[in-house]
Amino acid sequence: MTRVEFFFNVDDKLAKTSELCEKALAKGRELMVFTPGVAMNEAVQAALWQHSATSFLASSDHAALMPQSPITVSHEHESLSKDDVLINLHDQHPPFFSRFRYLVELVGSGDDDKATARLKFRFYRDRGYDIKSTDVRA
Repeated sequence: MTRVEFFFNVDDKLAKTSELCEKALAKGRELMVFTPGVAMNEAVQAALWQHSATSFLASSDHAALMPQSPITVSHEHESLSKDDVLINLHDQHPPFFSRFRYLVELVGSGDDDKATARLKFRFYRDRGYDIKSTDVRA
């Protein structure tokens, strides 16, 4: 069953996405980053490629173009070819999340973002998923 983890009070979702990708890659994991659209795809790609002054996190925005890339960023779930780690940057739960081993939800500190996260949290909880919550400020 998919493990679900919420990271709360994330001030910069792009930076946190890059950090989580770096940690997961160090463990040999493959990642999919699901976004709400093309603009966010480009922002995530830029953040990953500029992650550090001495390194970058190789990623592609379409699995067919770079199938060997450990990170795929997309707003179209048809192109999400991996099934290990899914980072959801979309406002709604991804309808295909259950095929992944691990789902990450990032929640900002704004009231709207928290309200959206509560709805997603209830959705996963009501379906019996084990949910871990991490406050990044703690």
